[in-house]
Amino acid sequence: MSFQYVSNDENKEVEDLSESQHLVSPTPKTPIYSYILIGCIIAVSIAQLATNLDQSIDIAGFVKPDFLEKHQYWRIFTGAALHGGIIHLAFNSYALYSFGNLIEFLSNKAHLAIVFLLAIVGGGLLSFVFSPFNASVGASGGVIGFLGYLAVYAYRRRKLLSPSFLKNLLINIGIIAAYGLLLAGNIDNFAHLGGLITGAIYGFIQVPIDLEKDPRSVSSFTNLIGIIALAFFALVSIFSILLILKIIHF
Repeated sequence: MSFQYVSNDENKEVEDLSESQHLVSPTPKTPIYSYILIGCIIAVSIAQLATNLDQSIDIAGFVKPDFLEKHQYWRIFTGAALHGGIIHLAFNSYALYSFGNLIEFLSNKAHLAIVFLLAIVGGGLLSFVFSPFNASVGASGGVIGFLGYLAVYAYRRRKLLSPSFLKNLLINIGIIAAYGLLLAGNIDNFAHLGGLITGAIYGFIQVPIDLEKDPRSVSSFTNLIGIIALAFFALVSIFSILLILKIIHF
């Protein structure tokens, strides 16, 4: 996938403006959850490349007929942990870091994990409905869920953020859509669309309209759900590796 990201200068502008409005802490936090998710998909890809890439997709990818007919519902998650090669992995890892870092900086790491997992499901289900006979792999549905969430965040907080912030997010969405149309045979556009919609819906539910409310603040329950979502994907990644290495069989 091809993305255009906010430049460092624009990120600094957002940071400075946000600090003046008491939206974020003066020192950006290390995007721990983003690093963990990236580590998960890299570990799975290493297992794929160490064995047989095509075979790994058959074993643990989101193969829609097996998902329905064999009731292998876990494939909607394991498919997101797998990738179609180094370039595919590199694009998604870079996008995950870029968008994930913004969510952890502007919002909260718990929301990052929740959006990622929900967008994987939303993207996978839409892909299953409109493309039921193909196999899909990649974390892009979850990653583009970040983009949908951030677009809503930027819209809701537009009075406090740089105008270029929302503009860049909308440009990203447009480029992804155009790129998807050009390479429609190789890209699961429905997974992208489902992830985008899911992330946006979560954003509308979670991002406060009241500008006086801090979007970074989460309850202990939300924080727990975020930990569970992150741990779940980590377990999915371990499960995927065990499947690929044929340590467990289905």
